[in-house]
Amino acid sequence: MAESGDSNPAGASLRRGWTTGACAAAAATAAYQALLSGRFPDPVRISLPQGRSPLFPLAETRLRDGTATAGVIKDAGDDPDVTHGVLVRASVTRLPSGGGVMFRAGPGVGQVTRPGLPLPPGEPAINPAPRRMITENLATVAARYGDVSGLQVTLSIPGGAEIAARTWNPRLGILGGLSILGTTGVVIPYSCSAWIHSIHRGVDVARAAGFLHVAGATGRTSEQTVRRLYRLPPEALLDMGDFAGGLLKYLRRHPVPRLTLAGGFAKMLKLAQGRLDLHSARSRVDFEALSALVAESGGSATQIAAARQANTAAQVLADCAGLPLAAAVARDARRVARAHLPGTEIAVDILLVDRQGGILARAG
Repeated sequence: MAESGDSNPAGASLRRGWTTGACAAAAATAAYQALLSGRFPDPVRISLPQGRSPLFPLAETRLRDGTATAGVIKDAGDDPDVTHGVLVRASVTRLPSGGGVMFRAGPGVGQVTRPGLPLPPGEPAINPAPRRMITENLATVAARYGDVSGLQVTLSIPGGAEIAARTWNPRLGILGGLSILGTTGVVIPYSCSAWIHSIHRGVDVARAAGFLHVAGATGRTSEQTVRRLYRLPPEALLDMGDFAGGLLKYLRRHPVPRLTLAGGFAKMLKLAQGRLDLHSARSRVDFEALSALVAESGGSATQIAAARQANTAAQVLADCAGLPLAAAVARDARRVARAHLPGTEIAVDILLVDRQGGILARAG
């Protein structure tokens, strides 16, 4: 299902794949079209962010008793994804009145039980971006057939509960199964060496162009904030991802006058605690140390204790609204970054960004 010719940024010819969110959107779109027309489109074409419109073959179909069900096998490309090969199933039922799309978690899809995630407790673990993706594709089908009814979409992944036990979902309070994830719908193959290689090449390009200021961002939102704030050209923006160490070590030998590091609270907190690999599977937030930082920021005994027992860094940040906690994290992240650039005169500043692209704190 991956598009031919897709590769990672370093040109290592790793095949890209599709997220669970894209597969869920494809299955739901096929099921809804069958509900209205009596026929399943196979393969089914959907629209993804950034203009992609891939085709997905259907692995199963069923239409009876006013409910249509379709399934898509997830192809994660060359990414070592634990969900590669799972069946993502969507069942669609029309509701008697309007009201948009209602999402439900079927077997193998988790339920959010704790605060600190993009969805409130009680919601199925279907992230906001996949919900948008599904809703927009269903709206296209509805417009084509003139349907104005509300819809109930139930997503399930056979065996998802067992797979989820090997992920961080239980620790995050997502119980009963996997999460439906994916911002763009596309899985970029995870390759440490290839990604770090692309960071190195980005530094080389920026230096060759004579840029005095470069920025490494952990994700798309923080990168857009950096670009908007500093008006940097695309060539000065480095797709750092989780590899802060890979960027800092290379800049130590190939310095530039100024470096900005930007990311969300949790990622920058890991850097502030001395982690140079910010990936969730390879580094964890030290909540004991975070509680000490809450205390330093003037937190109450209740806030300090809550931070020590917290589920996510985002939960702590929300609980400590009004405290200069983000500023303390930015300060410590800058200190760690500077410590890994010995012998250079690189001016370092840190930018903490929220999920909407707002600036939480700056240091340097």
